[in-house]
Amino acid sequence: MEFPELPPLKMHRRSRNPLKNLFFNAFTKTHFISLFNNSHQSCTNRSSISSYCTSLQLTSLRPKSHSPIKKKNAPRKRDKEKLRRYSESLRDCAANRSLNEGKSIHKQIKESDIELDSHLWVSLINFYAKCGCLSVARQVLDEMPQKDVVSWTALISGFVGEGSGTEALQLFREMHEEGIKPNEFTLATVLKACCMSLNVSFGKQLHSEIVKAGFLSDGHVGSALVDLYAKCGELEYAEKVCLFLPEQNPVSWNSLLNGFALVGDDQRALNLFCKMKETEMKFNKYTLCTILKGCTISKNLKAGKLVHGMAIVSGSEHEEYVSCSLVDMYSKCGKSDDALKVFSQIKSPDVVTWSAIISCLEQQGKEEKATEFFSMMMSSGIRPNQFTFTSIITAAKELGDLQYSQSLHACVHKYGFANETLVNNALITMYMKNKSLDDGLRIFNTMNHQDLVSWNAVLSGFHDTESSHGSRIFKEILVNGFKPNIYTFISALRSCVTSEFGKQVHGHVIKENLDSDCYIGTALIDMYVKSKCIQDAEKIVNRMNEIDLFTWTTIISGCAQTNQGEKSILYFNQMNKDGVKPNEFTLAACLRGCSGITSLTNGKKIHSFVIKDGFVNDPFVGSALLDMYGKCGSIDEAEMIFEEMESNDTVLWNTIINQYSQHGYGDKALKVFEIMLTKGISPDGVTFIGILSACSHLGLIKKGREYFHSMSKDYGITPSIDHYALMVDILGRGGKFNEVESFIDEMKLTHSSLILETLLGACKVHGNLELGEKVAEKLFEIEPEVDSNYIMLSNIYASKGMWNEVAKIRAKMSSQGIKKEPGCSWVDLDHGGQTHVFLSQDGSHFQILEIHQKLKELEEKLFSMGYIPNLDYVLHNVSEREKREILSHHSERLALGFSLINKNSNKMVRIFKNLRICGDCHEYMKLVSRIINKDIVIRDAKRFHCFKDGLCSCQDYW
Repeated sequence: MEFPELPPLKMHRRSRNPLKNLFFNAFTKTHFISLFNNSHQSCTNRSSISSYCTSLQLTSLRPKSHSPIKKKNAPRKRDKEKLRRYSESLRDCAANRSLNEGKSIHKQIKESDIELDSHLWVSLINFYAKCGCLSVARQVLDEMPQKDVVSWTALISGFVGEGSGTEALQLFREMHEEGIKPNEFTLATVLKACCMSLNVSFGKQLHSEIVKAGFLSDGHVGSALVDLYAKCGELEYAEKVCLFLPEQNPVSWNSLLNGFALVGDDQRALNLFCKMKETEMKFNKYTLCTILKGCTISKNLKAGKLVHGMAIVSGSEHEEYVSCSLVDMYSKCGKSDDALKVFSQIKSPDVVTWSAIISCLEQQGKEEKATEFFSMMMSSGIRPNQFTFTSIITAAKELGDLQYSQSLHACVHKYGFANETLVNNALITMYMKNKSLDDGLRIFNTMNHQDLVSWNAVLSGFHDTESSHGSRIFKEILVNGFKPNIYTFISALRSCVTSEFGKQVHGHVIKENLDSDCYIGTALIDMYVKSKCIQDAEKIVNRMNEIDLFTWTTIISGCAQTNQGEKSILYFNQMNKDGVKPNEFTLAACLRGCSGITSLTNGKKIHSFVIKDGFVNDPFVGSALLDMYGKCGSIDEAEMIFEEMESNDTVLWNTIINQYSQHGYGDKALKVFEIMLTKGISPDGVTFIGILSACSHLGLIKKGREYFHSMSKDYGITPSIDHYALMVDILGRGGKFNEVESFIDEMKLTHSSLILETLLGACKVHGNLELGEKVAEKLFEIEPEVDSNYIMLSNIYASKGMWNEVAKIRAKMSSQGIKKEPGCSWVDLDHGGQTHVFLSQDGSHFQILEIHQKLKELEEKLFSMGYIPNLDYVLHNVSEREKREILSHHSERLALGFSLINKNSNKMVRIFKNLRICGDCHEYMKLVSRIINKDIVIRDAKRFHCFKDGLCSCQDYW
């Protein structure tokens, strides 16, 4: 797949928006009427604060424009009723934000022969301010003949309402310079402006003047002071002001409680709430919501439930505002069921509540449920906001439904959020997760503003790929001046295709002092494991102060995947010592490690953990257990586990089919396959590996052909090189050399080493010298360093007594520095799980004399039964006596002798061998199984041989 070129990505950075809509308007309609009626009342004498205000050096807000008001002569009596109606109409327009209607009224005023009184001037200022036309509101104030505190307060309130706190403070300075004294409403509004602009210094200075002027007893001013200190983090000041107000009120208490809630100090908030109850002050729904906010921020579920109880007792549980806060609290605390119960009782949930419940379901892994609720919200006519879209898009990321994802993208455009960075970041992540990389990159390249989250989202699309785009994107992040965070480094490490680049990222991690972070440590371990650098991964593990479950699982799995099962078990034991409880992935990984080293003893120990921790029915663990018992030669235990599990997991069925096939029970493998189909479980490529292998071991040529062709014809599975190799094995072992050659030519497999090795093995079985020589020569060109190809050709020559040719092959190997892998067998004893290894003709074992004595006893019994060693399997040009000696000291026989003299051995002898068992040893083991009253299981390089009562499970066809 070709990806669009990533340009030198432009940075469209947005300036920070002013804080908007965080505070309620200072003046209701009733307040304004009150202000208008008392506009000429003098304010209480108080000291000047001009010295402090002047020091702010605030610039004037006076606009340079023409007058919007037409000046008139003295008013006439008949105009008073008009003035009143105009004022009322403008106040209604301000309340409804009806800008066009208000402008029309303003036009009527200018065209009439009427002179404005103070009420109408203020109504005009208030109207334009409330409708967001602040510059026009300022023009009206400038043209007002006699500005008073009410008109100034109306304008200041307008700026505060639009989130322009700093500009509101500038207006207050101008008002003070003109000698207008503030009233309690002005001071409350200016304190809100201080809060909005986080100017606590100005607020403190204003506080001192409020105290001197005697306005601290006013409820609005006192509450505004508490709110200012609380929002600015000055909680000690906030608490003092609240507790020492002459007349305490719920508003000031709520402001104080909100301050502690914002910093997550829910315990302090609860304590204050108790004090509030002691004062017999009646708390309201906003009080409960504020406490719930603190519980939500700190995720204190216990306290949240207590507040829920208070809401029930006070009868405010079904108040919409309280219910929405409860939904948010339960959602953030991860209790989706409780959140859903509360949500179901809300008659008309708003977009915030819908967003909270959708986000909760998404975070709890209930993505499909989240999509249902999103559809319900849309059907109810609620317009989604950017947070709704972010949550539902994140849920869609996990669904893997590209069509649904694209429909959400269309909704984003429809509702006008296509330029929202937060939403675009979620969309990029969604597309990258769904492997729709082009769509993700397209969104990224068209964004007006890309932040680090955007880059991280793009980088996430190249996790665990073989593309070099991940390294390029990481470099672009650095070039564009971004400082990578934890998520950047984790994505970069997961995108590494070479250990060299991984080490460069590791260097940046160290430079940023993030190498001790648990998540980055895990990503580093994973990167080194995938690069086969286990020692580097282990160094990271040893340096980590705290290792979590995911990190343990990563290193255990890495060791298992690199055939270091002993280390997997070692780390698993250390994890248990550290008190970390394994999950299903840890257990499965460790079981894979046991399978790799055929450690049945340790495998059984892990099995006990599986039972203890309740993962018996987990299909992932179940398949690992089946695989472990099967590879350790305990097919009966594997079969028993499979029969006890009720699962339609394809991997589980594949595992038992492959194990039956490997143990020589091909008929059982085919029977299980038929049952699998009747249950409606679709087979995959791995299934047919086991089926074709079973046909090969059973010599079922015709049936093998049928299964091979049904893969693509009936199940749409494209055969892999392994399937072709098995088909070559089926035909070759059946002696169908003409057909197999035609098959190889037709499928264009003549240059595949696996195919040629399989064919050479068939030539060895049938002694096909001519074809064997031709195949071997091709293999010597393709993989000249592989010893088994030389050995197989040498064995073909030896079987025909062509000793000169054998000598040439061995000389060729010697000249190229190629050594034959020595025959090696090993056994595990139950006590201590110790492994004993034996080489052919090896005399180093501390019990070798006892082993030889035991084997001599067995041979005497076998000779009495008519056993005659088949010396044709000794492919050396030596005397018959030496050939007998060589056969009697094959590694599998030494392992057998050791198992029999060991008093703690199992009822079943299990031997593992690195090479294929020879024909004479195969016959020998059949006879021994009859006289020792024990089953013998030998796993050679290709399959299992289960010897019992003089017979082998392979039926002498291997």
